[in-house]
Amino acid sequence: MSRIRAAVLGSPIEHSLSPVLHRAAYQELGLDAWSYDRFEIDEAALPGFMAQLGPEWAGLSLTMPLKRAIMPLLDGISDTAASVEAVNTVVFTEDGRRVGDNTDIPGIVAALHERGVEKVPAAAILGAGATASSALAALARICTGEVTAYVRSEARAAEMREWGERLGVDVRTVDWSRAAEALAAPLVIATTPAGATDGLAASVPASPGTLFDVLYDPWPTALAAAWSGHGGRLVGGLDLLVHQAVLQVEQMTGRTPGPLAAMRAAGERALAAR
Repeated sequence: MSRIRAAVLGSPIEHSLSPVLHRAAYQELGLDAWSYDRFEIDEAALPGFMAQLGPEWAGLSLTMPLKRAIMPLLDGISDTAASVEAVNTVVFTEDGRRVGDNTDIPGIVAALHERGVEKVPAAAILGAGATASSALAALARICTGEVTAYVRSEARAAEMREWGERLGVDVRTVDWSRAAEALAAPLVIATTPAGATDGLAASVPASPGTLFDVLYDPWPTALAAAWSGHGGRLVGGLDLLVHQAVLQVEQMTGRTPGPLAAMRAAGERALAAR
């Protein structure tokens, strides 16, 4: 039986949980001929890597810094990926085309839906990096009112306002020094690196709404722990990672629904072992 290949590309890549999640899916689905690897690939090496891929390849997952660098190397991208100029999924079609998509955006929405968050009247975003633009695109689907972004520079603020205009989201920007104000929003999405929100843990309100913290290692973050301690609804980075990976598995294999429970369990085991 011929092997069918998939992999995650990025730099650094050694700590990626994608192989754990995808391999768990293949095992659960009985796809014995499928393999999923990881490759340390930066932007300079990406064109050469893509050029040597053969017909045995079914798909790729992309992480930083490749989500934009991959776009000129593809035959097409989805409207979802185009909306944030970021591709995290490539599917190799039977007719030889390479098509890019972004599963982070529907992954955020699916993770929130799983926790009972269908619609919100307003939301706050902590941070303004690449994940923040995906969060904005997700909020375009579930937020009926204003989104407030808490950022560290006017340049970042301008970027977030521009993303809001492109995505049809009413975005207000506020300086990071006032980030504690964000915690009163019905939905807070923290897109910042590890440690960046630790100083906000003491400011969690008595009756918080929903916090979606995109980090998963270390977990819980200080903010997430304080939020949970006050009885707030919590969505974590592993939830996002699993939901976006489920969508990747479905696209690459053509098998639906993807095995969410088995993939989450594998991810939890892998994190516990670190």
